[in-house]
Amino acid sequence: MLVGVPTEDLVVSRALVVPAAELRERFSRSSGPGGQGVNTADSRVELSFDLARSPSISDTLRPRMLARLQNRLVDGVLTIAASEFRAQLANRTAARTRLAALLRAAAEPPPPTRRDTKPSRGSRERRLTAKKHRSHTKLTRRRPHDD
Repeated sequence: MLVGVPTEDLVVSRALVVPAAELRERFSRSSGPGGQGVNTADSRVELSFDLARSPSISDTLRPRMLARLQNRLVDGVLTIAASEFRAQLANRTAARTRLAALLRAAAEPPPPTRRDTKPSRGSRERRLTAKKHRSHTKLTRRRPHDD
C-alpha cells in the first residue's frame, strides 16, 4: 500500500481552496478483474482530508461543515475511496472530484428561514364562500323536516 501527497491544490469553490499538503492519498489493490499476478496494480485510491484540524477552513465555516458531514467523518477526517476505473490516474481524478463536491455542498449557506404569511383577504372570502356553497348543497339533500 502506497501513501502519497497530491501535487495540486483542490479547488472547492472560489472562496475555498484546499492546499495539496493537507490531502493524503493511499493506493491499494482494487477489487474486480485483474491480470496475472505480475500485472496487478494498486489502482484503488483513498483520498483523506482532516476537516476538523485544517487551517484552510475558516472558523465560521468549520462547524457547519462538521455538522453536515458528521456521518462521514472518522475523528474529523473525511475519506473518499475511488475504485471504479482500472487506471489509478482516473481513480485519483474521481476521488478529487467527489471530495470537492462533498466539501462544496457542506459549505453552502443554510437556506433562508421561512416567514409565516397570513392568508389574503380574497383567499379567506373564497374559502368562506365555498363553505357556504357546500353547506347549502348538503342542506338541500336533507329530508324535509316536519314541524
